[in-house]
Amino acid sequence: MTILVTGAAGFIGYHLCRYLVARGEQVIGIDDLNPYYDPSLKRARLSLLNECAAFTFVEGDISQLDLPKALHGARVSKVVHLAAQAGVRYSLDNPRAYVKSNLAGHLEILELCRNLGDLEHLVYASSSSVYGGNEKVPFSEDDNVDHPVSLYAATKKADELMSYAYAHLYGIRQTGLRFFTVYGPWGRPDMAYWLFTEAILQGKPVRVFNNGEMWRDFTYIDDIVQGIAAVLDHPPQGTPPHQIYNLGNNRPENLMHFLDVLEDIIGVKAVRRFEPMQPGDVVRTYADISRIQRDVGFNPSTDIRVGLTRFVDWYKQYHV
Repeated sequence: MTILVTGAAGFIGYHLCRYLVARGEQVIGIDDLNPYYDPSLKRARLSLLNECAAFTFVEGDISQLDLPKALHGARVSKVVHLAAQAGVRYSLDNPRAYVKSNLAGHLEILELCRNLGDLEHLVYASSSSVYGGNEKVPFSEDDNVDHPVSLYAATKKADELMSYAYAHLYGIRQTGLRFFTVYGPWGRPDMAYWLFTEAILQGKPVRVFNNGEMWRDFTYIDDIVQGIAAVLDHPPQGTPPHQIYNLGNNRPENLMHFLDVLEDIIGVKAVRRFEPMQPGDVVRTYADISRIQRDVGFNPSTDIRVGLTRFVDWYKQYHV
């Protein structure tokens, strides 16, 4: 049997595919290699995945592909749907990209799964952004998430509702994962840890939003991957068979402390340029992970200094 991973050349998708192949799985990866950020980074990840005999790649947009045909008759038992248009601020300028990828693309995956006779489980990416401006912390899966502050967040909440409906109508066992600020080697160039590192090493100002009064539940990529894999192996059994989990570190870091640690690792002081809060952004993310700890034993363990050191080491090597 085979596991399908969409967004396979993305940050999380790349690491997950490597993990699954290493544990003996056959993996089909789909990605459109879109230019939201430099496609050469995606192709570099993909070149490493293509070294694995158990990995097969299909290039294409999930909202437009004939997905059953793209699978070439493979018996897919599990699907991890990570493909999406990411980024909160980008959704202000390119809203249609989010509707196309996050809504139409999610629907095509649901339709594919509805017609896969051997499907055991669909795990899909949601986001901590669905919590919007919630002030109660930590964020619990039982909190109301009906007030998104960005279109990106709205599409992710819509994905959860669509999945719930398909679980109810067709009995498709599904789990949605609300990711909290994932970081690490082979990460995304639009994320704060990358932008800060790049600016410090180039001697450019670091843009610090909301005057540094922000907190993020930074979660290291290895912890995220282990959480996804654990969830993938435990399909929900309820009625309807649909579950939502927070996937975070449960230890939010103040942005100024985060920057202090990064400066110490690099050995260079940042030129800090303080700016106001950006539209669609939130002050704090903080995951209550008690549910996923109880159900699958998820236990993130990577300290922020350890994770950032690994990222900086990778970043310097990648840019040599």
